[in-house]
Amino acid sequence: MTDTATPEGFVTFDRVQKSYDGETLVVKDLNLSIAKGEFLTMLGPSGSGKTTCLMMLAGFESATHGEIRLDGRPINNIPPHKRGIGMVFQNYALFPHMTVAENLSFPLEVRNMSKDEREQKVQRALDMVQMGAFGGRRPAQLSGGQQQRIALARALVFDAELVLMDEPLGALDKQLREHMQFEIKHLHEELGITVVYVTHDQGEALTMSDRVAVFNDGKIQQLAPPEDLYERPENSFVAQFIGENNTLGGKVEKIENGVAEVRLHSGEIIDAAPVNVTRPGEETTISIRPERVEIDHTRLPENAHTIDAEVLEWIYMGDIFRTRLRVAGNEDFVIKSRNSSDQRRLAKGERIKIGWAPEDARALDA
Repeated sequence: MTDTATPEGFVTFDRVQKSYDGETLVVKDLNLSIAKGEFLTMLGPSGSGKTTCLMMLAGFESATHGEIRLDGRPINNIPPHKRGIGMVFQNYALFPHMTVAENLSFPLEVRNMSKDEREQKVQRALDMVQMGAFGGRRPAQLSGGQQQRIALARALVFDAELVLMDEPLGALDKQLREHMQFEIKHLHEELGITVVYVTHDQGEALTMSDRVAVFNDGKIQQLAPPEDLYERPENSFVAQFIGENNTLGGKVEKIENGVAEVRLHSGEIIDAAPVNVTRPGEETTISIRPERVEIDHTRLPENAHTIDAEVLEWIYMGDIFRTRLRVAGNEDFVIKSRNSSDQRRLAKGERIKIGWAPEDARALDA
C-alpha cells in the first residue's frame, strides 16, 4: 500500500473511514495527501469507495471516523457551501430556467458579491472555457459539450482553489469526451488549480492525471503517476484493471539476479520480474502487456525463454494489429504490434514462438 498522509498536503485524508449502516466499511482507513496544484484521479470499479471519498471531501457525506483537512484546516464539520470548493457533476446540474450567465452568477450572489464584480468574474470564467459569447443562452440551447464547459466554468467562477469532478465526461460521445479530456488538462495547467477527479475510465485517468489512486474494496490498491501504474503495477488487481493485460499462472522455480524463473501450470518455463513473490515454491500470476510481447526474436535479450503460441485471430485496427493467441492453455493471450511497413502479419492457425524481456513481465500475487 502506497497511500500516505503528510502534513504538507493541500488536501489530506487522515485515517478516514465511512460506513452507511454502522457495520460495513465503504471506505477503510484512508490516508491520502494531495499536493496544491495537483491533478489526482480516484479510479476504480463501481462500489470501490472512490465517489464516497469525493462526496466526503465536498461535504455531501460525513466521515464516520478520521479527519479531512483542506490547506491544514479540518473541514469535517464545515457545510459544503462554506468550503470554497468547486464541483462538476456528470449531469451538469445547470438550472434550466436561468441563462448561462445567471447560472454562473448564482454562486457569486450566494457569496454577496457586487453586481459589477459578478459580471466581471462570469465573463472571465466563460472566456476560460471558450464560451464567452454564450452568456445569454439557456442550457437547453447548448450541446452536451457546451453544457459541460459551462458546468466547468461555474466551478471556476468564484476562484476555487480546489475543483472536484465526478465522472464529468461520462455522458459525452467518445470523440467529444477525448477532446474535453485535453481541454480540462490544459485548463488545469494554465490555472494551477488542484483537481480531484473521479472516473472508472482507465484511459481518462492515464491521460489527464499527475497521479492516480486505484480503489478497490474501500482501499487504495496503488497510488502512482500514470506511467508507473501502467508499467509497474504492484498487484494483480491493478495490473488487470489498468489497460489490457495478459496473465499466466504458475509457480516460482528460482529467483536470481532480479529475475524470477516461473514454471507455468502448463509446464513451460518463463522469465519475469519478481514484484510480490520472494521465494521458490510460491504461486504467482504473471502479468504482461500486449505491446511488450515479441515475435521478432532478434529483439529479445540473450538467453531469454520463449514459449509456443498458436494464432487464433488477427485483427487489423488501423494504427495497430491485434493478434489473439493460444498460449499455455490461455486462449485470450493478446499481442499488439504497430502498423508499419516491415511488420509481419500473422495468419490464423500459424504456430510461432513468443518471448519478452524479463522486466516486462511481472510476477504478482496469485
